[in-house]
Amino acid sequence: MNTLHQAVVGCSKTDLYTPALCLDLDLFDANVQIMVETCQKHGVDWRPHAKCHKSPIIGRWLVDAGAIGLTCATIREAELMAEAGIRDLLIANLIAGPAKIQRLVELASKADPIICLDHHDQADAISQAMATAGVSVRVLIELEIGMNRVGVDDLELVERLAEKVHSLPGLELAGVMAYEGHLLTIEDLQEKEQAIRQALAKATTARDRLESRGLPCPIVSCGGTGSFPITVKQNGITEIQAGGAIFMDEFYRQSCQIDQLENALTIMATVVSMPTPDRVVVDTGRKALNIEIYRPRVREPKGLLVESLSAEHGVLRLMEDATPPKIGQPVEIVPGYADLTNVLHPGFLGFRGGKLEREIPIVR
Repeated sequence: MNTLHQAVVGCSKTDLYTPALCLDLDLFDANVQIMVETCQKHGVDWRPHAKCHKSPIIGRWLVDAGAIGLTCATIREAELMAEAGIRDLLIANLIAGPAKIQRLVELASKADPIICLDHHDQADAISQAMATAGVSVRVLIELEIGMNRVGVDDLELVERLAEKVHSLPGLELAGVMAYEGHLLTIEDLQEKEQAIRQALAKATTARDRLESRGLPCPIVSCGGTGSFPITVKQNGITEIQAGGAIFMDEFYRQSCQIDQLENALTIMATVVSMPTPDRVVVDTGRKALNIEIYRPRVREPKGLLVESLSAEHGVLRLMEDATPPKIGQPVEIVPGYADLTNVLHPGFLGFRGGKLEREIPIVR
């Protein structure tokens, strides 16, 4: 096991060298099962994002549990998942530049990737490289539905780009992709559902328009963890990309109001100082825990609030009437946002039944 954490199979979380990134495998399995069953119930495929875990081991577990493949944020992530034997990989990012295109060509020779495009220049460059190498890649046209980030906004331009992709060698038009991420934190749930439905209608309308022109559009891909209970019910959606659901965190729980899943991921810290009766300092700061997206929550002991983080220190505030912890006492913290916390660690320490079962490396 990882000597940095002095972790021995069978030990408990309170035995760890801290800070340590811990994954409750029982809760993880339960979350995965909920996602699989939810998608199956609505006839939608699950293609979970790998950017939240960056682990071929976890990626393999998800596919074995029922995911059709994985969504990746980078070619590097897709390469790592392909090495683990996962072939169906959507790279939900735009690929440009000769170095990345060459790696995409190499990936297409050993897996079955899907890429996203929103401009004809991307299509031309990738088509030329693919055709020269004698391989092909599936393509989704990325739509702009409100994120104001990337994607084609005008549906006529979507049709033109799709026709171009369909005509080029080395490219196989496979559908459209959209992301409703700007709507995840709408407080009123009825308003949130209506807004998501309206936004995603653009994706299904694009699908209908492409098919009416004789263009293939078997995939309509969208959906994050913060919207999956709504997105999975929308007519015409074929797959959702919700990945962080396997871990859960405070952003999804509080800001997005996702309550179907359990907090499987925590950080173990240790109290190192108590300078005042209500100020507790732990050995876990910004190098181990992200605080920008949402404030982490102390799970145990009760009565502590995360007040601030510096590089290696975390300042917790003791609530009135709470029992003060002792110096050296373990503290378990639920991340505010898992994606940006996990990448600060070498890997997950997987616990089952409260005992360490295995280490799960995070690969970069």
